[in-house]
Amino acid sequence: MSARGGAFSGGSSGEPGGIDAAAARRETQIGLAAAVGAYALWGLMVVFFKWLGEISIWEIIAHRIIWTIVFVGIFLAISGRLGEVASTLAQPRVRRALVISALLIGANWTIYVWAVDSKQVLQASFGYFINPLVNVLVGFLLLGERLSRWQAMAVALAAVAVALQAMMLSDFPWISLALAGSFAAYGYVRKLTPVGASSGLFIETLVLLAPALVLVGYFMLSDTGHFLAAPLPTIQLLLTGVATALPLILFALGARRLKLSTIGLVQYLAPSIQFLLAVFVYGEAMTSLRLATFVLIWISLLIYTTDSLRHRPTPPT
Repeated sequence: MSARGGAFSGGSSGEPGGIDAAAARRETQIGLAAAVGAYALWGLMVVFFKWLGEISIWEIIAHRIIWTIVFVGIFLAISGRLGEVASTLAQPRVRRALVISALLIGANWTIYVWAVDSKQVLQASFGYFINPLVNVLVGFLLLGERLSRWQAMAVALAAVAVALQAMMLSDFPWISLALAGSFAAYGYVRKLTPVGASSGLFIETLVLLAPALVLVGYFMLSDTGHFLAAPLPTIQLLLTGVATALPLILFALGARRLKLSTIGLVQYLAPSIQFLLAVFVYGEAMTSLRLATFVLIWISLLIYTTDSLRHRPTPPT
């Protein structure tokens, strides 16, 4: 049923227009719950990777790839969408694009897990805070999208914040830049590639399967692996696939039902959770200068989001 019909026909919930409006509200509520769930899970991913304890980041990444294939494969089979995978693999141009996106998302996963393992969650959260602004810059440089005056100001403020961290803090924010840059590049490739989120992720992890199996084989043969060594680490490694795929499935569910402007606001939930966990749970140092760089980013995001909301398209009447 269409949201448009309910918006203009009026009447009680017993009338057709009222039914349309109620259905549209339910769809929006489902979409909002799914989107919030997705970004909350992405934010809480810090807790999950901290829970993995002493397991090597390379073993974590390898199993994350393998069990993501299994979990997403089951999801695609249950939803009757395995045909999407076959039709996508039949297109050489799309296959090549997904090889590139697979390398980018593999790099992003590795950097993120390493950041959590090395107690640099603040840098990770900073990277995901600036990611929307990096996306704007990519759109301007590579897609010919025009920046409004306020969007240009937001990007400039973000650049100042990064420069402050680079010049005045002891640790150059390469983790932040690498996370934001790799994910923006991943988004750019996927934007130009006609493939669904779940089937695309399935193919990307298939691309990474061979090195993942080599790593798992190495850990098992060298007797340094944790998989099957004891029940808890085995369960933990199995859950890496669920932790990777579930928020993506929720995001796809929400993105189909919500406006892009709403998704744009909800996306700040993940780095905000990471920021709060880093400071108040894991005790990472928050100096006044580092706080100043975050304040600059929050101001730039406020400017960017306000400008996006002011210029969002008016629904057709």
